[in-house]
Amino acid sequence: MLDNLALRMRPQNIDQVIGQKHLVGSGKIIRRMVEAKRLSSMILYGPPGIGKTSIAAAIAGTTKYAFRTFNATVDSKKDLQAIAEEAKFSGGLILLLDEIHRLDKTKQDFLLPLLESGLITMIGATTENPFFSVTPAIRSRVQIFELEPLTIEQVKQALTETLTNKERGFDLDVEIAPQALDFIATATNGDLRSAYNSLELAVLSTTADSDGTLRITLEDVENSLQRSYITMDKDGDGHYDVLSALQKSIRGSDVDASLHYAARLIEAGDLPSLARRLTVIAYEDIGLANPEAQMHTVTALDAAQKIGFPEARILIANVVIDLALSPKSNSAYTAMDAAISDLRSNGALPIPRHLRDGHYSGSKELGNATGYLYPHSYPEKWVDQQYLPDRLKNARYFTPNETGKYERALALTLEKIQELKQARKAGDKG
Repeated sequence: MLDNLALRMRPQNIDQVIGQKHLVGSGKIIRRMVEAKRLSSMILYGPPGIGKTSIAAAIAGTTKYAFRTFNATVDSKKDLQAIAEEAKFSGGLILLLDEIHRLDKTKQDFLLPLLESGLITMIGATTENPFFSVTPAIRSRVQIFELEPLTIEQVKQALTETLTNKERGFDLDVEIAPQALDFIATATNGDLRSAYNSLELAVLSTTADSDGTLRITLEDVENSLQRSYITMDKDGDGHYDVLSALQKSIRGSDVDASLHYAARLIEAGDLPSLARRLTVIAYEDIGLANPEAQMHTVTALDAAQKIGFPEARILIANVVIDLALSPKSNSAYTAMDAAISDLRSNGALPIPRHLRDGHYSGSKELGNATGYLYPHSYPEKWVDQQYLPDRLKNARYFTPNETGKYERALALTLEKIQELKQARKAGDKG
């Protein structure tokens, strides 16, 4: 077995893809294209190790097309020219273009006519959002699909299959302790490639017992990953319990407990989950009480993910302390939830005519052709006109929580608008 486990276990057809059922499941778009043998170029994007290359390989395996790979960063235009010549000779092929967001203009200009002609069916792969990172010339010629992170159960399923697959997995008897399997599946954060590599390292570094069976223990896996099992329980649920405890401790302003649970996630090496949860906390629990904390959080976590552990713990410490001791407000997201609830109850109600596109006249007078009053034309930058649909015109969603000076300022603005409304109504009655 010269190839590593991740390469050996790469899907050979569409049925072997782990996860991504919204794309490759029965009746879903990529499966339909494959079954109809009407492939189009596409870009797959999502976190590392969740199946971008696997789907490309599976499409090629199912359709029996030639399959070639090209990395936009390290491979040259000459390599791309060789692939193009092969495509002309064979009548077409599938090209996995990795890191497509880094494709330079020279390579792009060479590739575009090949995509137009259909000689090459490109499957671009990127961890970046292609709507921002890929040039419009490429985007306009492809379909774009977002891949979903793999669940812990999906990773465990894939690892378990390797132990019974003598042809592509391990050619010896391997048993793994349930806790060890849980640990790999959780600690690798949905990155199946990393999970395969971790399992393979544990197998290669373990000696078989006298009966010829190689038994992998939790200690073997911890040693291989250089991480501890402390964030999980035997059912693999402890990982989410720690994230939940972190959020509730920050929400409750217990800075010491917040640091404790953050430390457990740091020790587990789980920077992606930690960054996601802290970002949610900044907007869900701190909210309008302290918008500066949100900006600090996003900036610090972006930097933390770039530099990685161990230094990232310093930035995380700053974020956790800031969020734990910050004033709290959930008024923004509860207001949105209330608006969504009304929308679901009432459907898409007609928009008032004077707010519809193309009806702005700039007039200050009521009763003009459109009825729209342009707020910038008024000293208060506010006029009394209806914005909500008729059925909801008296709805109120936002109730300020005056725990921070920023939201107190918003509350004062809202109060002033209400006073102006009342004054207008009183004047109309007079």
